[in-house]
Amino acid sequence: MTTSRDSGPVETDVLIVGSGPAGGAAALLLSTYGVPNIVVTKYGRLADTPRAHITNQRTMEVLRDVGIEQQVVAQATPQRLMGQTPFCTSLAGEEFGRLHTWYTHPARQADHDLASPTAICDMPQHLMEPVLVDAAVARGTRLRYDTEYLSLVQDADGVTATVRDRLRGDEYQIRARYLIGADGGRSRVAEDIGLPMVGRMGVAGSINIVFEADLSRYVAHRPSTLYWVLQTGADVGGIGMGLVRCVRPWNEWLIVWGYDIDGPPPDLTEEYARQVAYRLIGDESIPLRITSSSAWTVNHLYAERYHSGRVFCAGDAVHRHPPSNGLGSNTSIQDAYNLAWKLKLVLSGAADPRLLESYSAERAPVGRQIVDRANRSIGETGRIFQALGLLSTEDPEQMRANMAARTRAGAAFETQRRELREAIAVKDYEFNTHGVELDQRYVSGAVLSDGTPPPVNPRDAELYHHPTTWPGAKVPHAWLGRGTEAVSTLDLGGRGRFAVLTGVGGRPWLAAATALAADLGVDVVGHLIGPGGDYEDRYGDWARLREVEDTGCVLLRPDNYVGWRCVRLPADPRQALGAALRHVLSVDS
Repeated sequence: MTTSRDSGPVETDVLIVGSGPAGGAAALLLSTYGVPNIVVTKYGRLADTPRAHITNQRTMEVLRDVGIEQQVVAQATPQRLMGQTPFCTSLAGEEFGRLHTWYTHPARQADHDLASPTAICDMPQHLMEPVLVDAAVARGTRLRYDTEYLSLVQDADGVTATVRDRLRGDEYQIRARYLIGADGGRSRVAEDIGLPMVGRMGVAGSINIVFEADLSRYVAHRPSTLYWVLQTGADVGGIGMGLVRCVRPWNEWLIVWGYDIDGPPPDLTEEYARQVAYRLIGDESIPLRITSSSAWTVNHLYAERYHSGRVFCAGDAVHRHPPSNGLGSNTSIQDAYNLAWKLKLVLSGAADPRLLESYSAERAPVGRQIVDRANRSIGETGRIFQALGLLSTEDPEQMRANMAARTRAGAAFETQRRELREAIAVKDYEFNTHGVELDQRYVSGAVLSDGTPPPVNPRDAELYHHPTTWPGAKVPHAWLGRGTEAVSTLDLGGRGRFAVLTGVGGRPWLAAATALAADLGVDVVGHLIGPGGDYEDRYGDWARLREVEDTGCVLLRPDNYVGWRCVRLPADPRQALGAALRHVLSVDS
């Protein structure tokens, strides 16, 4: 081993370990906010396989705020090609039924369109990471490939990390005021700071097979991101539920196939990969090219706390789960969005370091929720097996007979058909959980309660989004107008700023915002919505959603979460708004 001859460590404000969705997003956000940062990754390149792909509305809102939404839209598969999800014996074989997924059912499409100025899309990780990282580097991030994190030491003023240059072989130190561990599901940073974990790794075994083939004859008429293939005679329990995932319509694909976690992983030869691919396609005449294959494990693990001292973890480092529900990279990017503005304000001196305590308080419950939801979605697939009569026998021939029975007339077979329809419908909880994606409520020191209880969703809280300005909720989306321009309420906030939204008669809030921005050293913008104001509420949607009177106000944090609200104009709006801002910044006396 050689040691660097440099006289001292490399210095930065924030060191980010890992360049995946969490690390790339953290770097982009910090650089956008003007915070110096360095990203290190032990790899020599960004992701080279599709891996994560579903990009939900909340993540698209983050990307919209940071100015790269349209870059993602330009490369992603759009929503209209994502959602006719079939369950079948193979792509060329028989269908058991379909489910409208990713809000493509007409009724759910309306929910989707009303909830956000953005649209869900399919953006594979090997395309997403370059967008995030390239934009981060263009805005000031220093990126070091082939640089392996080894260890860290904290003190009262910062963190000293030791890293190894994997090309030269020497070790050196990077000194940062804060460190973000975004180093994935085997995070050394999370281990080094002793984050308490709940659950276990290695719940089940899976294989990814990436291949190229023109499958348009079997899929173009039912465009979907996912094609679920259920077959008998598999290695695990005699039943195989395989997934054929569209990476790029309709010639780039990824198969997910299970293996017995209690035995050795399969020998991932090209011949094995081709056999699995053809088995799920159901047509061996289709030319295909295997590009990669790999084994991985399904995990059910989450951290109870996301930080220790000056070190914070994000992404798979603190929530590890199967890809069900498409929540992984979304939650990772949203972790970064929650943390970045807080680091910016603390580093600038505008906020007390206590503000950073709210990161764990706000994001750890979200991580637990999505880990549990993703694993529960896997278990719910068992209802389909049950309805098809696959759990009552281990004989493949009998299984096939039980499945075929649903084509017969008679009360028993009518019951089977009904149970199968109901079982497929239950998968709504894997593919259409709008509430899980958009209704993450925060309770922490960075939110000032107005004394009202959390709102109750009148519909299913997992399936349906319930917009509200309750402090700790994401600001509701409503289209506003200014001249010929249409602007979302989300566009009024973000960009590292606090925002105050008020209506006719609430102009004193705007003066208070201007004065407090100077007093507190933070960026606070004010917007009057209504006739004669900055924006017109042309459809009356904001008036229906805001839950305050015309003279009241809604205070948005830089992540477009409601930090506080006031129903009507008080006697001293500057004092009231100032108290709320100081509370969120953790500088209240």
